[in-house]
Amino acid sequence: MSQNNGRTGDFFIGAVIGAATGAALALLFAPKSGRELRGDITAESQKAVVRANEWKETAQMKGIELKDKALIVGGEWKDKAASKTSELSQTVANKTKDLKNTATKKINDLRNIEDEALESAEEALEEVAEKLEETAKKIDKE
Repeated sequence: MSQNNGRTGDFFIGAVIGAATGAALALLFAPKSGRELRGDITAESQKAVVRANEWKETAQMKGIELKDKALIVGGEWKDKAASKTSELSQTVANKTKDLKNTATKKINDLRNIEDEALESAEEALEEVAEKLEETAKKIDKE
């Protein structure tokens, strides 16, 4: 964008120089007296200065407008980025919490299954021990 502004400035400078040169040449080749010619040159120079000032003011106003627009758009983009970042952070936090809860539930389920299996194994061992004692008593009686 800065290259475009440079080109615009170059164009305006070229236009002012071209207008001044054209006016000066027109005055120089016009059949007038020296005093009249100097008056015309002064008048045309003043007009050129006025036009250049108008162009300068227009360029400054456009520059201010563009700067203000850039600040507004930049602020909007910043706000959108902050909002999206916040949303993503919240989503990640929720997903992490859900994953932790799911993992905790699975671990607890596995522990319950393990506890049930241990209880069943203990009961089975007790039954086997009782059967062995009964069998041992029968063997002793015989």
